[in-house]
Amino acid sequence: MSNDQRVHQTSKPGMAGPQISKNVSSACKTIDVALGKKEDVKTCRVVTGSLLGEGVEAVQEKYHEFWRRHIGPSVEQQMEMAQLLGFESLDALTDAALPNAIQLRADFRSEVFPHALSEQAALQRMKRLADSNVVQRSLIGMGYYGTYTPTVILRNILENPGWYTQYTPYQPEISQGRLEALLNYQTLVSDLTGLPIVNASLLDEGTAIAEAMTMCFGLRNKRGVEANVYFVAEDLHPQSIGVVATRAAAVGIEIEVGAVASFIPSEKYFGACFQYPNTEGGVYSLDDIVGRCKSHEVYTVVATDLLALVLLQSPGAFGVDVAVGSAQRFGVPLGFGGPHAAFMATRDEYKRSIPGRLVGVSKDSTGKRALRLSLQTREQHIRREKATSNICTAQVLLAIMAGMYAVYHGPQGLKQIALRIHGLASKLALGLVNAGCVLVSREFFDTITIRFSLPEQEQVRARAKRAGLLLRYFEDGRVGISLDECSTETEVEQLLQVCLGTDSFGGQDTELRATSGSLSFDKLSLSSNFCRTDEILRSAVFNLYHSETEFLRYVKRL
Repeated sequence: MSNDQRVHQTSKPGMAGPQISKNVSSACKTIDVALGKKEDVKTCRVVTGSLLGEGVEAVQEKYHEFWRRHIGPSVEQQMEMAQLLGFESLDALTDAALPNAIQLRADFRSEVFPHALSEQAALQRMKRLADSNVVQRSLIGMGYYGTYTPTVILRNILENPGWYTQYTPYQPEISQGRLEALLNYQTLVSDLTGLPIVNASLLDEGTAIAEAMTMCFGLRNKRGVEANVYFVAEDLHPQSIGVVATRAAAVGIEIEVGAVASFIPSEKYFGACFQYPNTEGGVYSLDDIVGRCKSHEVYTVVATDLLALVLLQSPGAFGVDVAVGSAQRFGVPLGFGGPHAAFMATRDEYKRSIPGRLVGVSKDSTGKRALRLSLQTREQHIRREKATSNICTAQVLLAIMAGMYAVYHGPQGLKQIALRIHGLASKLALGLVNAGCVLVSREFFDTITIRFSLPEQEQVRARAKRAGLLLRYFEDGRVGISLDECSTETEVEQLLQVCLGTDSFGGQDTELRATSGSLSFDKLSLSSNFCRTDEILRSAVFNLYHSETEFLRYVKRL
């Protein structure tokens, strides 16, 4: 049977043979030209004869299936490669390569699985599915906060393949712009933490805390000390405690979780980790505990919040050895919990022990300023099993976004954002206290925790659900609320209604509005001894590019 006869037999009744042949030729030319191949109508008829009987529209629909765009090699190229290896098809190659015991013998016929979709149809289906989600406002906190990504950063960095294809620098010196962007990030973290050595990001806050623990453990080994216990404050974020415990079990470290107030440093500990502000939002001085740790040569690690450090004293001012945390709230969307860049900063004497890549300033062969990766002898491509750094533990794109967020807003912009968040949290706290609620801590930055009984907590939970708000609920009845850059005055009023069980502040309407509105943003709810007095982000790059046009020119230059 000829190819033309095959095509004619699969055609629909009533469709003339010449018309089918004409449609087939046209469709084959369309496909072949688009695939960059020579026109071969007969070959096309053989391969797709049964399909082409349905007409040109069916051929075009098949051609636009997303797998043709997503999977590089075409069917013909796959056949050619398989035949070069001595096999008739890709299936034959798979049968020869995979043992029968591990081959998947499922039925992949189109009758069982749905037909492939075009990219446009797939996007429409995904949008319909997404529209069925119940979108609520998350105020849970615990290291994850709402933030606004400046549009100029969204368009020109996050959605720009010149930036978003970057993972970790492998041949870094050829891209001085990327190194400068990472240096901005390192400078930001160094200024806010008060520690001079900062890496070019880690994977997330939990793993950064675990890396800090193993770093301290390595420093202990160098001193010849046998201490094997690592203290973890119970007011760390719970997910961080879980990650640290998992890492500790793998390397033979004993973890002791307890209250900071009851912790007594001694020779049995090699390190201790604290949260500042803690997971309940409380701010407390680290002076005493860090001093007592130093007297027993116990390394101190502090998990902290970069935006809080715009207002609070830096960990470095307390004498902390290592500061870690997440840079997520510097313009990086929540993204269902990640990914987000983490940071680690330490003292100069520990620079050879810190994990991650370090961008440093040097000079080229002509004496001009040049950026390079410093201390690469720490890394696994040189030290192998003795390395203290794994170059793949990085979030370069997200670290660059966080650094650029600081460049775009500058020190004054960041301070206004932090003051606004703290001011709203203070207004919420004042309204709750005046209504008779009890707060766990009266010193806070953006997170407050309220004491409720379990029945009261259930009532708050029900009202919050109706209002579309996600709060944090503790097992003992407490409720946590974390405000962020996206919070508003209206949201604060809504939270008061949720917590107090009133539709419009009830009979307390006038009093609560008056008291909650009496605190201006320039009056902090923090004791003066907690507030930082030094200047931050004095480098020129953080003080020049605050308009969209100036910032865009800077990004383009990089």
